[in-house]
Amino acid sequence: MATFKDKDPYGYEGLTGWKSYRLLRPGRGMYHDIRRRLPYYKSDLLDALTYRTAASIVRMYFVNLLPALAFILDMYRRTDEQFGVNEALFASALAAMVFSILGAQPLTIVGITGLISLFNYTIYDIIKIYDPALYAPFLGWVGIWAAIFHWLFAIWNISDYMRYVTDFSSQSFGMYVGIIYVIKGVEELVAEFTSFNSTQGFLSCVIAILYFGTIYSLENIGRSTLFKPWFRSILADYAYPIGTIFWVGFAHIPGPLKITNISFLPISPAFHPTNVSSITAQAKQFPVKKPGGFHWDFFLLGVTTFISTIFFIPFPNGLVPQAPVHTESLTVRETRLKRFSSDDVEQVEKDVVATSVVEQRVSHFVMGLAIIGTMTRPLLTVLSTMPRSIFAGVFFVVGWGSVESNPILLRLIWLVREPRFIQPNDPLLTIRRSKIGFYVFWQALGVLTCVAISQTIAAIGFPVLIIALIPLRWLLFPKMFTAKELTVLDALTADNEVVLASLGGKPTMPELRNESEGEKMENGQATEGVRQRKTTSKNQ
Repeated sequence: MATFKDKDPYGYEGLTGWKSYRLLRPGRGMYHDIRRRLPYYKSDLLDALTYRTAASIVRMYFVNLLPALAFILDMYRRTDEQFGVNEALFASALAAMVFSILGAQPLTIVGITGLISLFNYTIYDIIKIYDPALYAPFLGWVGIWAAIFHWLFAIWNISDYMRYVTDFSSQSFGMYVGIIYVIKGVEELVAEFTSFNSTQGFLSCVIAILYFGTIYSLENIGRSTLFKPWFRSILADYAYPIGTIFWVGFAHIPGPLKITNISFLPISPAFHPTNVSSITAQAKQFPVKKPGGFHWDFFLLGVTTFISTIFFIPFPNGLVPQAPVHTESLTVRETRLKRFSSDDVEQVEKDVVATSVVEQRVSHFVMGLAIIGTMTRPLLTVLSTMPRSIFAGVFFVVGWGSVESNPILLRLIWLVREPRFIQPNDPLLTIRRSKIGFYVFWQALGVLTCVAISQTIAAIGFPVLIIALIPLRWLLFPKMFTAKELTVLDALTADNEVVLASLGGKPTMPELRNESEGEKMENGQATEGVRQRKTTSKNQ
């Protein structure tokens, strides 16, 4: 039976001469991205006629809007009010409309990230040493050059190298982003103490922590066995609106709470005229069937960056925590019960299986329209009633969600767990604990180094460290770990052949290549030994 790879003509394996060089075939990746995805455009619209799409729209509106406002609040404070709420809304809406209509992978969520916030205020910290008035034109030129490099990378098929991203680097990046989000939440609460008084600060801490607890609890109920399936599904799908509406109202209860006079979101009177996230949105745990298009989407990111430069709004970027949340909200799951006997007692075990993903572009598009509607004056007034502490809670929710499920943390817990409570069929039991700890050590070292540099004026250099993790894994790890150990500990982040088709196919892992070459060498030596023995015997 022919596989997707057999049907798809994009790739470089088996080619010779100049055709085997990606840089000598400009635009080939984008051409095949469009050609590959275009036949699915009609189904991207029709497949949206399901409840999961409606639930995803509501969930992603809040999951995209609240962090964007939180990051713009961070930039508002740290760039001396260079950016406001409308700038955040316009940047998020621009990215949503462009990628939902024109994107090859509409599941990818693009908007304002913590890393863009960090990038913007770090540049401001450098520029204000000389003259703060230079910030806008300098950032404008940064945006122009960023757009140009996005276009060049897309045209020259550089996105193909994303196929070398493995869990080692993607998990490290996810952990880093989650920690940065949590740090941002703490910084928001510290600002409440330093900018106002201790009473306002303590109430802000209470609201932020309880907001986090509310969202976290509601989402976990959705994964529990409490209530009926339909009811716990509703609680999980609408956790953000339920928690947000309740705690915003809580801050306005008349009496001692109201007279505390905590700070609220500042709104401006008028508007002043990413491949890793794409991979995580199509990661192995999601059964996506439709092809993506990394080259074309990277080109579109250059377009949105250029438009953002013209309007002096934050540059949209791939949202690492939110992209998989979008796919998660569209995933159809089936609960299966496994019955087994233990000590003559029948027991039931719940197993939730992801059966399909509602792959469409309507949820992303409607979310963008909703954000545009939020830019109107009545809804801006509603936003101004939100206490700043809510956004600290948002940072905690999104950040801890990325940290809690990260395999780095899970493996650290596994290493200190009492052995008798580890499942006997756990793959980690097939390798030495010291090697597991050694692997996690390298991941933790990469994460902590990135977090440390992010707290300095050299913060804009953190992408270099993240990128360096990829060649570290491919060049050094095969020398430090065996093929069996790496097979258990690491794998390609996106191993779906439909996804890898846009990246030129699945690469051969270096440890497997070395093992294959070793076997060939051993077989060759054995064959040569037999031949020599036959020759000696014949001469005698």
